[in-house]
Amino acid sequence: MIYTVTLNPALDKTVEIPSLTVDAVNRITSMRTDPGGKGINVSKVIQKLGGASVAAGILGGDTGRAILSALTEMGLTTLFHFVEGETRTNMKIIDPDNHTNTDINEPGVTVSEEILEKLLEELLAKVTKEDIVVISGSMPKGSPKDTYYTWTKAFREKGAKVILDADGDLLKAGLKASPYLIKPNNHELGALTGRALETPEEIAETAAELMKEYGIGKVVVSMGGDGAVYVTKDKTIYAEGLKVPVGSTVGAGDSVVAALAVSEEEGKTLEETVRLSTAVGAANVMCSGTQAAEYEVVETLLPKVVFRTI
Repeated sequence: MIYTVTLNPALDKTVEIPSLTVDAVNRITSMRTDPGGKGINVSKVIQKLGGASVAAGILGGDTGRAILSALTEMGLTTLFHFVEGETRTNMKIIDPDNHTNTDINEPGVTVSEEILEKLLEELLAKVTKEDIVVISGSMPKGSPKDTYYTWTKAFREKGAKVILDADGDLLKAGLKASPYLIKPNNHELGALTGRALETPEEIAETAAELMKEYGIGKVVVSMGGDGAVYVTKDKTIYAEGLKVPVGSTVGAGDSVVAALAVSEEEGKTLEETVRLSTAVGAANVMCSGTQAAEYEVVETLLPKVVFRTI
């Protein structure tokens, strides 16, 4: 089973505003609302890929109940703890004329260490060495800075494979617990190591050093429209980005994480994993909001994936 952890979920409101102008009246031409947060996005894509997951995390208030209701209607299995306060609503602004995507994110609820411990205990009672745990996204206010280290370490001690998708201090803390797989983008990896990483070869070398230093099993580094680098102890592959019509880039990285988790669970080869995750990422870029692409779209993109060994 794949478990996804979203400690700071959101209701994602995606709006389209042609020629967005600061300090002026802007008019929305289209709008959609989706249950969101990185782990929740991962679970939505896993379902489209024919897999199963348990979406876990923290929710609050009417917004939290709306998210839970939407996930239930989708047929997703959930394990959420409710707290006081209101789950955040995040605005995603797409400007089709200027080809920009702007995020305006609320801070979310305040969560105590005790609440986090209760959720972790409940998950640890369910997770086994056969499972994969995806920990991703931002942390709610009030949570300890070493939460991702604590959670990664706890799930690893249960024998589960932990996929960590975070950045900044959260990623730094989590690395110390040796997650099985991390998926930074090239800018996040560069900030972590203090290097400017521009080529797939530079990224591959830095990722390999990180794996050795922290005992990480695999590193996947996304490069936006330029593709991604997949690094294991035995092989490194660079996959080119697929050129597709852009609906929204929000959640594209989460869809790649979903494909990585499904591939790991199904025992796919690295080459099969590269094809699937590249196609899934591109398919989800074609969608509006943070809705998950249908697998039929993914299938049409699989033959178009181009990659090479580094």
